Amino acid sequence: MSEKLPNMLENTIQKIREMVDVNSVIGTPISTPDGVTIIPVSRVSVGFGGGGSDFANNNAFGGGVGGGVHVTPICFLIVKDGNVRMLPVATPANTTADRIVEMVPDTLDKITSYLDSNKKS
Repeated sequence: MSEKLPNMLENTIQKIREMVDVNSVIGTPISTPDGVTIIPVSRVSVGFGGGGSDFANNNAFGGGVGGGVHVTPICFLIVKDGNVRMLPVATPANTTADRIVEMVPDTLDKITSYLDSNKKS
C-alpha cells in the first residue's frame, strides 16, 4: 500500500490539473465587431480524497481515489473604450425566503407606479 496509494493520488491530482487551468477561472476573451471585449470569470472548487488497505493474508491491496471539480460562473468583465465594467451573474434563489427577497424591488416598483397613477387621476 505504501507505494500504490500515493501513485493513485498523484494520478488523480494530475487529471484534475488537466481539467482545470487558468482558462477555467478567467475565460477566453470574446471580442465583438463593435470593439467590446467580454471576459468570463468563474469560481473553481476542487476536492479529492482516497484510502486503501493492504490485506495481509494474500498480499493484496484494495483502495480507491476520487476527485471532483465544480466551476461556477460569477461575472463577466466588459471592456469597451478602455473602460471595464463588471456584470455579475445572479445565483438562482434556493429557498422561498430568497425568492421573496428577489421579488421585493419589483413589487415595490409596481406599488409605487400604481400609487403614482392614482395620484394623477
